[in-house]
Amino acid sequence: QLQLVESGGGLVQPGGSLRLSCAATGSTLTFYAVAWFRQAPGKEREGLACIRRDGGSTSDLDSANGRFSISRDNAKNMVYLQMNDLKVEDTATYYCAARAGVSSFWCSRMKTLFNSWGQGTQVTVSS
Repeated sequence: QLQLVESGGGLVQPGGSLRLSCAATGSTLTFYAVAWFRQAPGKEREGLACIRRDGGSTSDLDSANGRFSISRDNAKNMVYLQMNDLKVEDTATYYCAARAGVSSFWCSRMKTLFNSWGQGTQVTVSS
């Protein structure tokens, strides 16, 4: 059974960068589409970016304005979220999620479509 573990969060100043990692065990990520979500206190969990099995990606440009990018390394069974020019409003818990049984071209940022989740990593942007 797939298990996901996020890492790389922490405290960063506005304008800084972080790279979050999502490590998978129990199965190979080759069979999964993977997405990153975040949830701030009192807010809904929102989808940020998804990467397809074939490596193609989609990002939520409205919220991240091109500042976030997703990538995967199937050899390492890892997915990453590179976040640049971080803002105070990016403060949240960040989660990766995966879904199997989809075509190579499938992706989504809808949280209800993913059934494997990590425990989250906290990102705090503050001066």
